[in-house]
Amino acid sequence: MLSTASMERILAAALSHGGDFSEIYIERTKLSSVSLLNGVVESTGSSIDCGIGIRILEGDKCVYVYSNDIYNEEKLIRMAKNASASLSEVPGGRTVYLKPVIEYTSQPCQISPSTVAKSEKVLKLRKAGETAKNYSSLITQTSAGCSDAEKEIWIANSDGLNVSDKRCRSRLIIQAIASDGNEKQTGYFGPGSGEGYEFVERYDLDEKAVEAARIASTMISAKPCPSGKMPVVIGNAFGGVIFHEACGHALEATAVGIRSSYFTDKQGLAIASPIVTAYDDAKINKEWGSYDVDDEGTPSTTNLLIKDGILNSYLVDKIGSRRMGVPSTGCARRQNYSYAPTSRMSNTFIAPGKSTKEEIIADTEYGLYATNMGGGSVDTTTGEFNFAVNEAYIIRNGKICEPVKGATLIGKGNEVLMNIDRVGNDLSLAQGVCGSASGSIPVDVGQPTIRVSEITVGGQA
Repeated sequence: MLSTASMERILAAALSHGGDFSEIYIERTKLSSVSLLNGVVESTGSSIDCGIGIRILEGDKCVYVYSNDIYNEEKLIRMAKNASASLSEVPGGRTVYLKPVIEYTSQPCQISPSTVAKSEKVLKLRKAGETAKNYSSLITQTSAGCSDAEKEIWIANSDGLNVSDKRCRSRLIIQAIASDGNEKQTGYFGPGSGEGYEFVERYDLDEKAVEAARIASTMISAKPCPSGKMPVVIGNAFGGVIFHEACGHALEATAVGIRSSYFTDKQGLAIASPIVTAYDDAKINKEWGSYDVDDEGTPSTTNLLIKDGILNSYLVDKIGSRRMGVPSTGCARRQNYSYAPTSRMSNTFIAPGKSTKEEIIADTEYGLYATNMGGGSVDTTTGEFNFAVNEAYIIRNGKICEPVKGATLIGKGNEVLMNIDRVGNDLSLAQGVCGSASGSIPVDVGQPTIRVSEITVGGQA
């Protein structure tokens, strides 16, 4: 680890030719993983990754350089000077003094994953795979995995900020594939937590193995989904991926700050139904996407994005703050030291309403119940999205009827928000990995059961 004096000299060197702000991000991460296919160990690995990133800002311009050599001060100073020279030909230079370090532990772990034998992890994963395989003769393949990351970071900048943070995350994966000889269907769950191996020890992966196998087996015999515009009830937990993708990304300063989001200049205006309130909350204890301090060293927040349908706030990082003239909301994130940070989501969800799931279903004469969402794509400029539905049923006369397969949800994020006419009281979060400009990061998506009064369903006519 670099000394305080070394970091001060590097930060000063980064401003020697140009720039008005410099920052150092140092990271040391221990990673391990195990994966099984049909009960057989397919891969296993452990690694340690160390590196440093140096960022220089001049207004809203940015230069970022990085290295995996975190001890060679002379090399890092030379790298910082070269980066500074690329921003401006006007000589700069200033002395940097760092404040005493502030130490955070965003995600403490009781059991360090690196101390647990891989054979112990294999036993748990193999048992879950067997549980899924034994659910039905239609299950032809199972896979199970376990991964974890223990990360220490240090952030210092030319304003004197000096912080460190410790983060630990663990995740499990279970997947079941069903086949009838003609086609295949998949059931999948990927629970995770901001904890150590204690999460893996207490989590009932067998229960999710049964669910994954049930979904795959059910969808094999399902009929093709009808297409057209109709009411759609979207299930809780991972159903929130639509809000995350079609709306959340368009609220990030990455898009708003350069006026490429359809939510630009909409703060204080109605962008959703009056029954919709939504948050991005990095402060939820032990959640997969949580942290106490972001990757620019700014304390995290409970960010109220939408209140009663009114756009209240954006997701803002340092560059976004400069572009938009508003304070940072503590949402600057990056995959690792090889990426410059940018505004990203953490735990993003629609807040619970007053209806039960059963009441919402009973109040729907005809429509689609999308209980388990899959992946999709979105254009943040237009808000247009397309999402697959992994598990779906027809609602008829207020009752859940036959399963249907091949459903996709097609629309625009702003229209969907306005068309939400029922919000349930069964809020739940689900874990995922979000990819964007600053790499792939752990996030939670979530919502209670909701109903969209009208949305285009792609299927078979």
